[in-house]
Amino acid sequence: MDEYDDAVLRCFLEHQDQLFPEPVASSEEEAGYFLEDVLAVVVNSREDVIRYFEEEGADFDADDILEASEVFDVGDGRYLIVEG
Repeated sequence: MDEYDDAVLRCFLEHQDQLFPEPVASSEEEAGYFLEDVLAVVVNSREDVIRYFEEEGADFDADDILEASEVFDVGDGRYLIVEG
């Protein structure tokens, strides 16, 4: 769970409803385990988000990718990508 620091876990807990209709975690510990289970990724920039989706072969609009429900803005320049 090293990749998911407190800021990442709090971000996911606060905004998990943008991807899931019901909460999947109620604590930072649960959030960490959930993110590990789904192989969520933390990237360091908008460009890294774009690169991630390019490598996955996803069809997306680079101008709108940060608005995707799978992309969580951690608030410190990093992004959490959770493919639910």
